[in-house]
Amino acid sequence: MGDLDADAYHPGSKEDFDRLYRTAYPRVYRTLAAILADPGAAEDCVQDAFVQAFQAWNRWRPDAPAEAWVHRIAVNRAISYRRSAKLRQVGEVLRRLGRPPHPPDPAEQATRPDLLKALRSLPPKLAAAIVLRHYHGYSNREIGAALGVSERTVGTRLRQAGERLRAVLEPTFSLGISPAFPSDNRESYAED
Repeated sequence: MGDLDADAYHPGSKEDFDRLYRTAYPRVYRTLAAILADPGAAEDCVQDAFVQAFQAWNRWRPDAPAEAWVHRIAVNRAISYRRSAKLRQVGEVLRRLGRPPHPPDPAEQATRPDLLKALRSLPPKLAAAIVLRHYHGYSNREIGAALGVSERTVGTRLRQAGERLRAVLEPTFSLGISPAFPSDNRESYAED
């Protein structure tokens, strides 16, 4: 999955931070791109997160995986960005009026648009848990370390995210097939 071995990095080592940046950057970017729905904003947030991580690198504690630590910083940055996004939306709409839409991101074209739309409708904390699990293969422990929450909270967030995604996507994937048995629509199988 990633270089989550805490022994692999040493606080304050510029070489180790450079290595962390090279290995973690693609995964952190994909996480934020899935959460934010805006490749440019994801890029900005990832850069901000790595600058913040570099400034705190000599204070990083090796008892926590370095990549999870950077993910936590980046997800928090994305959450802050989404909170302030409502204010920017008005400016974006005005800026885009009269301009043709930009070509879609190739990475986004490779993923089902309905799934991305549903994922982006989730609150950032739920979206982050889903992305870290299903896009990056993190365990609940690793997700907890990345988000700064307990494994139990991770499980709750994954369950809530799954329920919300199912509710949004079920109509999209419904085949409209009638029940096999007329009694399937009944609340009880007891005799009438």
